[in-house]
Amino acid sequence: MKKIIAMLITALLILPFVGFTAAQCPSEGHTVVLKAPAVSRTSDGQLVGVATDFVITVAPGTGHVYVETWPLAEVDMQASARLASQIAGKVLGVDMSKYDVFIQIKADSPIIGGPSAGGTMTVGIIAALEGWQVNPKVMMTGMINPDGTIGPVGGILEKASAAHDVGAEVFLIPEGQRIQYVQETQKKEIGGIVEINTQTKKVDVVEYAKERWGLTVIEIKDIYDAVYYFTGHRIPRPKAPSYVTIDTSFLKDDALKDYKNTTSYYQATLDKLKDSDVSYATYTTLMEALNQANVILNQSREAIDDGMYYTALSKDFQARIIIRHVDWYLDSNGPDDVQRLLKTVESQINASEVSVSNVTIKGITMLQAVAAAEERVEQAKSLLDEAWKYYYNGDYWDAVGDAAYAYERAKTAEFWAKLGERFAGDEVISRDVVKATARDYIDESSLIVTYIESMYGDVGGDLSQSIVQAEQYYEDGKYSAALFTAMEARVRAQVFLDTLGIDNQSVLMDKARAMKEEAKVAIGIAQSQGITPVLAMAYYEFAESYEKSAEENNSLEDLQTAMIFYQYARETAGLFLSSPGGSVQVPQDNTTGVPQIVIPTGTPDAGGPDEQTESQGGVPETALALAAIGAFLVGALVGRKL
Repeated sequence: MKKIIAMLITALLILPFVGFTAAQCPSEGHTVVLKAPAVSRTSDGQLVGVATDFVITVAPGTGHVYVETWPLAEVDMQASARLASQIAGKVLGVDMSKYDVFIQIKADSPIIGGPSAGGTMTVGIIAALEGWQVNPKVMMTGMINPDGTIGPVGGILEKASAAHDVGAEVFLIPEGQRIQYVQETQKKEIGGIVEINTQTKKVDVVEYAKERWGLTVIEIKDIYDAVYYFTGHRIPRPKAPSYVTIDTSFLKDDALKDYKNTTSYYQATLDKLKDSDVSYATYTTLMEALNQANVILNQSREAIDDGMYYTALSKDFQARIIIRHVDWYLDSNGPDDVQRLLKTVESQINASEVSVSNVTIKGITMLQAVAAAEERVEQAKSLLDEAWKYYYNGDYWDAVGDAAYAYERAKTAEFWAKLGERFAGDEVISRDVVKATARDYIDESSLIVTYIESMYGDVGGDLSQSIVQAEQYYEDGKYSAALFTAMEARVRAQVFLDTLGIDNQSVLMDKARAMKEEAKVAIGIAQSQGITPVLAMAYYEFAESYEKSAEENNSLEDLQTAMIFYQYARETAGLFLSSPGGSVQVPQDNTTGVPQIVIPTGTPDAGGPDEQTESQGGVPETALALAAIGAFLVGALVGRKL
């Protein structure tokens, strides 16, 4: 009797968990099993490759992503899984809120990080959604970026070894990572003295893996390539409509008027300086600043002549900050004057905020423009906060400078809000749309920034700060500012990852042109959906101006800026659109059984993904990462936009 009672009590204790388990196990859907290589650290600190098992099931549900790992993985594994689900939905044109994704991950030893499995998880989710089988002889490594590209990862050689150990025949790696650098340490004893030499050795992973293991290593660009190699099925990439219009002639009148006003302001301030009684040192400093403003104004005039009206407006904006700085500094004879200036700027920011917040948003074009306006209001507030800090520290020069910047930034907020009204549609859109989009952008951006820091240390400190700032904006209900701050951090992070390890100027220029084409496709897709992506077209043109400057001056800094603005253009073109290209019609010529490995030869009849461009080698990756980050971060600050 006691035994029966004990069994009943045990059953009652287990019963609640039985229901929970049943709720988590889908009764329908598709399951895909894949292996992915990871990196583990041994007890003596050495990195080794290990194989990781992924069991991915997709079933009808409510948009949840469940991840079970053993041993326990880092938090970024969960973030990677969520991003993988989102990208899979975008690629297929599927609403993932109608599905649940279950991912079981098992490794024989603790693995380091999770982003490098993002590409594999995305392939698995796509295959499960479509009911496709995957080739067990194919493995890959690479993080999944929000645009569907496969991002760079570490430990390529160790992961190739792990892929070989479990019988893989094809190993996919991110484009641009076939050249790896390893540290070789040699010890030599001479007369009782041990001499240790460490050298950096360049390794071509494609050649090394083929020679040592017979493993075929292939660089891939994006998830479309990855899906093809795993399943034999080709998902069509989004393409721009046959005719895409990208010009900023809608800003022509604004640019002409703004140039005239800014030029007049420059001349008035120049006369004011010449008539002043400031000291020689102050006069020289202020005159040098005005000369710089004049150079920028000349660039604005050239941009107008070339029909690049947004570029002209941005150049005027840059010049006007300098001119106002000089003008206001001439009026500041002491702390009381500076304090009055800061309060004047505060009044302007408040007025701009009221003007922008009272706008009724109608249509996606207007929503994009007003979101940009709201972000600029928050930027103005941050600049004014910095100005007050300088003021209380007795640094009146920088206080006036940041005040001038804040004032001009607040005025541009009004400009974008009014521009949005010109393109107002019929449908009123709630700002809750911005809130939901901002949350996604913050989460995705945080993942990429975390990955950079886990791989390369705190080289992108300002990127982390941008994420912190975006979170703060979100908590304060400033969703547009949160969205754009996170988006800009993500873009700069992606440009850093995409150019890491490349020291060849022509290769970087090719990458910039590829980004340009992607931006054009995004703009074309938006236009095909009846949207006029004014912000994206403006950024596209601005990027073109820096691409031209980079070619003429062989400037890495200008090239970085061009890349960043092409990426801004691509991102903003798709803001608030339901999907990048609507529903994708996926070929359904499924064959039964496991797909065969197909390795394209690069000929038109090969039937593989787009022909790959061979990567260029460079200086050691770690050294280049640290050396290039300075130019990368500077590039993010150059090109102050309207």
